[in-house]
Amino acid sequence: MRAAGIPEALSRRGARASVHPLPGAGSAALALALDDLAVGTPIVLVADTPERAEALHEDLLTLGAGGARCYPQREALPYEDADPHIEIEAQRVDAMGALLGGRCRILTTTARALAERAPIPVGHGTSLALTIRRGASHPLAELGRRLEEMGFGRTHTVREVGDYAIRGGIVDLFPFGHPAPLRIELWGDEVESVRRFDALTQRSTETLESVEILPIALQGPEAPGDVERRALLETLPPTALVLALDPAGGARARERLWDEVRDARERVGTGAEPAESLVLPPSEGERRLAAFRRLEFTAPGQARPTAIRLPVEPPPAIDRDMKRLVAEIGTARARGERLIVFCDNDGQVERLEEILTERGGAALARDVALAIGSLSGGFRVGVPGTLLVLTDHEVFRRRYRRHRVRLRGAATIESIAAIEPGDYVVHMEHGIGRYMGLQRVEVRGETIETMELRYADGEILRLPHYRLDLIERWSAAGSDARPPAVHKLGRRKWKQLRSRTVAAIEATAVELLQLYARRKMSPGRAFPAETAWQREMESAFLYDETPDQLSAWEAVRRDLEAPVPMDRLVCGDVGFGKTEVAIRAAFKAVQDGAQVAVLAPTTILADQHLATFRERLAGFPVHVDGLSRFRTPREQREVIAGLEAGTIDIVIGTHRLLSRDVGFRDLGLLIVDEEQRFGVRQKERLKEYRETVDVLTLTATPIPRTLHLALGGLRDLSTIRTPPRNRMPIITHVLSWDDGILEEALRREFDRGGQVFFVHDRVETIHAAASRVERLMPEARAAIAHGQMPERELEDVMHRFVRGEIDLLICTSIIENGLDVPSANTMIVHRAHNFGLAQLYQLRGRVGRSHRRAYCYLVVPSDVAPDAAERLRVLEHHTELGSGYEVALKDLELRGAGNLLGGEQSGFATAVGIETWQRLVESTLRRLKGESSDPAPRARVSVDGESFLPDDYVAGSPVKMHLYRRLARLTKWDEVKAFRAELEDRFGRLPPPAARLLAAAELRILGASIGADWIRASDEDARISFEATASPRLRLLTNALADRQLHVEVRRLEPLSLVLRRAGTEPLLPMLVEALGILAAPGRAEAKETRVPATAGGV
Repeated sequence: MRAAGIPEALSRRGARASVHPLPGAGSAALALALDDLAVGTPIVLVADTPERAEALHEDLLTLGAGGARCYPQREALPYEDADPHIEIEAQRVDAMGALLGGRCRILTTTARALAERAPIPVGHGTSLALTIRRGASHPLAELGRRLEEMGFGRTHTVREVGDYAIRGGIVDLFPFGHPAPLRIELWGDEVESVRRFDALTQRSTETLESVEILPIALQGPEAPGDVERRALLETLPPTALVLALDPAGGARARERLWDEVRDARERVGTGAEPAESLVLPPSEGERRLAAFRRLEFTAPGQARPTAIRLPVEPPPAIDRDMKRLVAEIGTARARGERLIVFCDNDGQVERLEEILTERGGAALARDVALAIGSLSGGFRVGVPGTLLVLTDHEVFRRRYRRHRVRLRGAATIESIAAIEPGDYVVHMEHGIGRYMGLQRVEVRGETIETMELRYADGEILRLPHYRLDLIERWSAAGSDARPPAVHKLGRRKWKQLRSRTVAAIEATAVELLQLYARRKMSPGRAFPAETAWQREMESAFLYDETPDQLSAWEAVRRDLEAPVPMDRLVCGDVGFGKTEVAIRAAFKAVQDGAQVAVLAPTTILADQHLATFRERLAGFPVHVDGLSRFRTPREQREVIAGLEAGTIDIVIGTHRLLSRDVGFRDLGLLIVDEEQRFGVRQKERLKEYRETVDVLTLTATPIPRTLHLALGGLRDLSTIRTPPRNRMPIITHVLSWDDGILEEALRREFDRGGQVFFVHDRVETIHAAASRVERLMPEARAAIAHGQMPERELEDVMHRFVRGEIDLLICTSIIENGLDVPSANTMIVHRAHNFGLAQLYQLRGRVGRSHRRAYCYLVVPSDVAPDAAERLRVLEHHTELGSGYEVALKDLELRGAGNLLGGEQSGFATAVGIETWQRLVESTLRRLKGESSDPAPRARVSVDGESFLPDDYVAGSPVKMHLYRRLARLTKWDEVKAFRAELEDRFGRLPPPAARLLAAAELRILGASIGADWIRASDEDARISFEATASPRLRLLTNALADRQLHVEVRRLEPLSLVLRRAGTEPLLPMLVEALGILAAPGRAEAKETRVPATAGGV
């Protein structure tokens, strides 16, 4: 570096030097070298796009840059009320906090972000963080006020970054920069504990000594001291060194930003802040930039004689050629170079190690340093005896995918399964009613909460909290289902409907069971174990496998190697990795000489599968071809002849593959994508294959986890529920129609060579909507697509869009499933309030499937109902697979449950409600498999006093309702003890009413296990009446009560009735629960021989 003269060229402030561009991660390596040489502090890497800035930041972290931060540009539109993209704003806060605190050595940003102004504390050294330590004093009211000032929003339950909740002495919050939300428990004003907890289960997972909490946004009064609106260029210390990757492009980007903000201000009108308060004017920005040391990269092909040329070269091209890799390793050893290969994960390290050992021997493998990390590309320092860096995606010709650390919120289980007042519910004995709310009632001295249900003719049913196990929420597949008719109490209509539903389920399940049994008896083909080629092909996978994806592939691999025909269903959302599982299965079959047929429901999907299979298997001698209506008759004849001759290994097509004129020389595996979308005749043809050929079925509609478990032994299922780790978030806006904003969105996408989806809600008015959007961008190549078009015409439009011949696709929700167009990264959903949340989630999933930033605009009328707008905010705030995904998943599962056992079930599922239908399926399947489907027995229990969850302990009716439902379904004492621990963890110490509630639940379970029919308890005494058939072991009960000051009296011998009276000061209920627990598990009490002294009338 010193020889290159960079430190000398940049020795004074305002100095400027040029350097030729560097390959791969060379730019990040240069920034690290400059930091080591202390040329400037901090080093500011300025990229032209957000994607490039993130890649540079990832390179820095992989190369070991301590104190590296990323300051992204805002994604909000100018003059929006608030920036909804929390992960971006929080990253800015984190970077600014480190910069002001002197902890940032290398800062990555964009040219636009340099000029964006935000409220920033005055003066360097100011800390933005709030530190919480165990044992420190933090008064609750003051802590809540401080969190509000820092931008946190108060909620009942913490789910996402930026939430906080206060319950008694517990404060939950989810700050940026933490992998999970935090729970702070106070005793008075003192911090008793600091814990992390799981956002989905709300349970604590880890104890901490202290935490630092950053503000959620650079706005408002959260920063200590005075604040003023400043740009990054106005905040950097004068010692900073600016390393600009595209200086000319950066200047143009800042000019465009200035123009955009001024245009937006004109649209907003009077009263808006001046443009200068949001953005640094370009002239002032260039003046401030000129004051810093600057090292600028020259543009490719630009001649600048004074530019410094560093001895950094591109790495050698390997492109899956393992011989070449071994040869390059030999060359590096001869040059004395240190060779490092960065791999994305442990699995890649192991696979590459195996390949190097097999191809070059153990000694060669030892000479290569394999490290885990993600780099944008490798590089070679062109001086012998230095360094050669490679990446696994270059070795295996994979596309580079960055490893972004994203904020992972989650919907709580309560929010997913919430029952709100006004919802329709199903009582398993009385049918469909409407939930009106929780009501407290007093029954024989016991105050409990009941669920008030309204039935036909205004009849009211109050259900005690301990019988909520009889309740399911009514819901139907799809968001447009009509509300159901409520039933009349005591009539036979509900019981008849339930009986017909069970009969239909049983008929379908028996057919499944018979098919499964026949398949298990049929001889199948056992494919050989894993080969070196298989490992090599798997190593070339473009992305990190998720745990679910790996387990699904392991299950498929075991099935293929077993000597019986496979029939496995793999469920997972689009982009979750089902196709990769299918490709690996197909490759395994082909290596044994078998042919593979891949069946897709549409020609578009078939073509996309064909391209994917060919790309993945390009480095291997595998012949992949396609067969569909879109092939000419001659091409179809050639493909059919190739299948019969065995020259085609894998054929991918539509239902044309099921025609009788299509034959195979040796068909070993059939892969079916979205079987539920095929007709009856095709399904019957598939049944013929299932008894002799290995069949792998893929579906994008998820299957409920409980139904998955119940189907064990009837159908082999694998579910891929883990979202992809590194999918780029989709920037989502909810707005009213605005010509300027939508034109800007279209132009931004078209300027980068992309395509746009415009989704409309009705076929009848789609042409009018098309005219309106086409006026915004008349030069765009536009086309219309909807489900009422002739099939061939629709497929032709879709194909042209996939091929890039159409810029703007104006369509209905027909694109919801299956269309994969990586170049389409902007979506406008017109009249978005008319779509369901799950449908919008799936629609939005059509964009954001590449390395480019994706945008989704949900356009609603200006007078849209507030609750509809709030529902859409879920997607706006949760820009990736977090809370919005979990909520949508629940809705999607309702469709998946219906698909699994056939479309003929859908009528019954809607009539009784999906969740009730699912419950009936589970109990029917258990009965068919010889397992008990009867509900667990419970003793009748009454506890004097208040027995419920107080409002000041558990706030929010949906959360409380969910907890009551869970408690009512518990059948084991250990489960209630775990439930008690969860309540204390989440909400703090149990108040007396909650303690009585749990004690009553324990007595119901324990009482039933010892044959008790009825238990009545108060603070002073208790009475236990046993069933006539019960034979309790009184000696054990005596032992259980030893050393406790309880007086026991036999009131009646047949059936046995006991009275227990408290003689000491200990509360009676806990002692009674413990005694019955010992009696219910006699093995734990055999060693105790001590007797309770008998008294008059006692035991």
